[in-house]
Amino acid sequence: MVSMAKFFLEFTVEESCGKCAPCRIGNKRLHELLGQICEGKGKLEDLDRLKNMSLVIKDTSLCGLGQTSPNPVLSMMENFREEYLAHVNDKKCPAGQCKSLMKYIINAENCVGCTACARVCPVNAITGERKEVHLINQEICIKCGACFEKCKFDAIYIS
Repeated sequence: MVSMAKFFLEFTVEESCGKCAPCRIGNKRLHELLGQICEGKGKLEDLDRLKNMSLVIKDTSLCGLGQTSPNPVLSMMENFREEYLAHVNDKKCPAGQCKSLMKYIINAENCVGCTACARVCPVNAITGERKEVHLINQEICIKCGACFEKCKFDAIYIS
C-alpha cells in the first residue's frame, strides 16, 4: 500500500498546474517521503510527518486536485498502518512491491546445486559449487528476479 500511495502521488505531481504551493511543493515532498519509506530509509516520525503534510495540503490547496491528492495517503495510512510500520520498523515490504526492501534467498533444503541461478545472475551475486547449496550475496544482488524465474526446484524465495 505504501508503493500504491506513492504511485497515486506520481500522477498528482505530474498533473499539478503549479499555481498553489501546497499542491506544487507539498505533493512533491509527500512523494519524496514515501520514496524514502519504500527504500527502507523511513523513520517512525516520518509517518506523523506524512499525515500532517497530507492534512495541510488537503486544507490549503486551491483546486480539487490538490484537495484530494493526499486522500490515498491518508486512507492507506489509516487502513493499512501495519504495512507502513513494517516498512519503517522492520525494513520489510509485506506486499513485496518495494524493490529496495526485497531479498532473494536460497532455501538450502530445496537447492540441488544445479547452478542455473548462478548462470543467469547478471552481477554474479550467486556463489556455490555444482551439487552444493548456493548463496546469494545481498550486497551485490540487484533484485532483478532472474534467479527466481530460472530455478526449477523452488529453492529461491523472496523475503
